[in-house]
Amino acid sequence: MKRKNIYILRIMAVAVFVSVETALAQVNYMDQITVENQAISKRTGTTNVSMDFNLNNLRLDKNDMLIITPVVVSGQNEVKLEPIAVKGTLRNKVLERPFEWKGKTHLSMPAENQVVRRNGTNQTLHYKTTLPFNEWQRQAQLVLKTEVIGCADCSEAQPDKLISQKILPDKFIPNYRIPYVVPEVEPVKQRSERYSAHLNYIVGRHDLLPNFENNAAELAKVDKIIQELKSDKDLTITDFTISGYASPEDTEERNMLLSQRRAETFARYIEKKYGYTRSQFKVEWFGEDWNGLRKAVVASNLANKDAIAEIIDNVPDYDARDARIIALDNGQTYNRLLRDFYPPLRRNDYNIAYVSRPFNVEEAKKIIKTRPKLLSLNEMYLVAKTYPEDSPEYKTVFDIACETFPDAEVACINAAVGELRVNKADAALRHLQKCPDSPMAMNLTGIAYAQKGDTARAKQFFDKAVRNGNADARHNADQLQQYIDDNM
Repeated sequence: MKRKNIYILRIMAVAVFVSVETALAQVNYMDQITVENQAISKRTGTTNVSMDFNLNNLRLDKNDMLIITPVVVSGQNEVKLEPIAVKGTLRNKVLERPFEWKGKTHLSMPAENQVVRRNGTNQTLHYKTTLPFNEWQRQAQLVLKTEVIGCADCSEAQPDKLISQKILPDKFIPNYRIPYVVPEVEPVKQRSERYSAHLNYIVGRHDLLPNFENNAAELAKVDKIIQELKSDKDLTITDFTISGYASPEDTEERNMLLSQRRAETFARYIEKKYGYTRSQFKVEWFGEDWNGLRKAVVASNLANKDAIAEIIDNVPDYDARDARIIALDNGQTYNRLLRDFYPPLRRNDYNIAYVSRPFNVEEAKKIIKTRPKLLSLNEMYLVAKTYPEDSPEYKTVFDIACETFPDAEVACINAAVGELRVNKADAALRHLQKCPDSPMAMNLTGIAYAQKGDTARAKQFFDKAVRNGNADARHNADQLQQYIDDNM
């Protein structure tokens, strides 16, 4: 009889165990819990996680306890966050008993991460935690792993619950405003070309002799230049500027007068030969061309070129310079200067000014690579607009514009924009250094330094551009700050 009773008890124990296990397996408590107000963000090297667990619909067996562990996972990377415990009323009383027994569950999470479920009431558990940021987290999911602990301290895992497919946004890429500038229409396209005529004169004389030494060849060059400009239907010559220079082998006073008279003689020659009026000529003279001499000497292989440059730089009296150069080596160097360096200094420079006619877009496209100087910056801009903005041809137009008009602010700005759009920050900075006081240039300089990774200088230039009224700089400063924040 006793054996029969023992057998029955064993059968009942197994049945109870099986029924507990079956109950645990059948109830998916996570279907009864909703996650609300989820917020995950990155700040200063830390990923911040917060959410609310809404337990209003949870019917938790009084003997059960849920251990819910949020897990950040991406591929082989996984970080388990601080878990929470949702306790049935009876299970909570059992855990509070002061004595120990084998297999007793101990909760290590803080009190704010624990809650006793009162079925049929509205309850919410606010959860927040942090973890060190790592780049892999940008592609990570947030998953809830849940374990149910029953009355006999037995446990069973429930299906994972995906809370967020992607917890963080991709790495922030600034979207800087880098606009091209539309050049103003140029009502009158005034242009000029500068040339030099190295004419020879009898020593101390200023009358122009066409057949003296190499004058015939020099005057043939002058004739070719002027005739080509005169016959060009795309332009109209308006005036000439004739400049006279002399070499330093005579006194400063006589050389100044000589450069004047030779410039006037050359002007009369052009006036008479080509039928221009005197009012179309401006004549100027500069005497001894020491600057030209210094430049030629420094570029030469003269053994004492540094000494000559020092004399030019530090002896203000022109006539005394000759004496100092002669004294260098008893006139040996001076004689070479006289023979090889002085003749090119005796010249007349002439500047021919003209007005270029207007061109339509198709005409401008044909001449932009061969005669770009005849175009205005606005005409070049219209040529660029015939190409896709991200095409090499579009950028090439602005490169040509900057080469043709290197001192024009809008040309430098647009050339810099083209370089920035292909991430060539150093090339852009070379253009922008020509117009440092331009608010547009300040803004673009900020972008250039941002591309180079120098965020401190980028911020400095954006702030400066904002103070000077550049509208795009404020947007760009905000983009930079978001980039900085995202990389902290």
